[in-house]
Amino acid sequence: MDERALKQQIEEMRQQNKELTDLVKTLNGTIVELQETIRELRRQLNQNSQNSSKPPSSDGYNKPSPKSQRVKSGKKPGGQMGHPGKHMSIPHKPDEVRQHLPEKCKECPILSECLSNGNVFRCAEKRYVVDAVIKTVVTEHQTMCAEHCPNGNRKLIGIFPENVNAYVRYGDSVAITVGLLSTYGAVSAIRIQSLMKSMLNISISTGTIISMVGKCAQKVAPTIAMIREKLAGKEVCNFDETGVRVNGSLYWVHNSSTPDLTYQTVHTKRGKEGIDGNGVISDFHGTAVHDCWSSYWKYNDVGHAVCGAHLLRELTGIAETYPDHKWANDYKNLLLTMKRTKDKAIKKGQTELSYYHKHKFDKEYKRIMNLADSECPPPQSSPEKKRGRVKRGKERSLIDRLMTLKNEICLFVHDFKVPFDNNQAERDLRNIKTKNKIIGCFRAEDGAQNYLDIMSYLSTGLKHGIGVVEALSAAFAGKGNIVLQQGF
Repeated sequence: MDERALKQQIEEMRQQNKELTDLVKTLNGTIVELQETIRELRRQLNQNSQNSSKPPSSDGYNKPSPKSQRVKSGKKPGGQMGHPGKHMSIPHKPDEVRQHLPEKCKECPILSECLSNGNVFRCAEKRYVVDAVIKTVVTEHQTMCAEHCPNGNRKLIGIFPENVNAYVRYGDSVAITVGLLSTYGAVSAIRIQSLMKSMLNISISTGTIISMVGKCAQKVAPTIAMIREKLAGKEVCNFDETGVRVNGSLYWVHNSSTPDLTYQTVHTKRGKEGIDGNGVISDFHGTAVHDCWSSYWKYNDVGHAVCGAHLLRELTGIAETYPDHKWANDYKNLLLTMKRTKDKAIKKGQTELSYYHKHKFDKEYKRIMNLADSECPPPQSSPEKKRGRVKRGKERSLIDRLMTLKNEICLFVHDFKVPFDNNQAERDLRNIKTKNKIIGCFRAEDGAQNYLDIMSYLSTGLKHGIGVVEALSAAFAGKGNIVLQQGF
């Protein structure tokens, strides 16, 4: 073989070697991408309400075993010393007294003489039975006609009260009962029909039931406006949203609440348009506690605090997906330690943490973020990829968020008025899920808003220690602001 042919053969081998090297690099990159895809799919498959933001209702029959973030206190289960226990009590003085004589005395021939003598028997022991009597009261209204007036006036006829405007109508107590069953009781219209018929012998149509709920909403409307105004002036307020079906479409319930107030509205949009429709945060200048939904960050005139409970669930998911990464568990421990330290300080009557604890937590935060950077570094852009952002993945996205929002995440330890989590808003929204499961969906947006107005009113009353019957009865009497008068 001559020298020229040998060089050509060597050049061809080099070209083949280069092509094989490029192919290996491409395959290695594909393998890395596939491994990441498999890991992401496994993460999604293993998601549940305890390691993500998915609601508990989505767990189905594969509900995970409880994994509480609380540390065992070592105390025995049950009520602790000093706990104000509850017990059965007599609501009022007895309506009827029944006396039970000894068996032998019942057959005694001189029993009547003993009963007439007040000194023979005495009460040995008292016991009470509390029963409930449900009955219907029908009131007949008659207009009287004066046919023979001594003053010479011609026929005079009385007039019916303003609320007696039909031959047969239901009183306010019926409307209150129906309204409470439909809203607070989360009972469907068909079952309300059955209950009213069997308990009170009242035949009522579904249309009348809907009208009565609307009437209840009208009665509480003035108080609802006051609740909204009071929320806008609060220092700290919890915000959240949840989906609801209305006329077959997905709507969103927007919640604004505090430990003593609740205000909810329904809207077709989840984002800023729906939040503006709720109206509270637009006039709010305090600290908004939320679950980091991006739309809330568009409000620059308010402070922001991120829900720690949501972060704990996300960190649990990261720790389960990447067991060799230690930063997620370290961050969880830091959050829980900060919460416990704050709770202990509040019990001692303190209004802020010491400089020692603040400095210690800040130093630990930086250490964990440096560890996260080393265990999951930012992705490097490929020279071959010229357009678009580099995909960061779930873990790196969370790390970047924790670095960027450090002040908002840790605000609860610097300002004791700010809660650790957004559970207040989530508790206030829970009734929506119960109602939606029972009825399937609301037939109209007005019906959904009527339900939310009544529940906002009743929830505010309960937070002030006012029962739902008392609160709604007060609204019909024009005294709805009673739910705002008692101190929380």
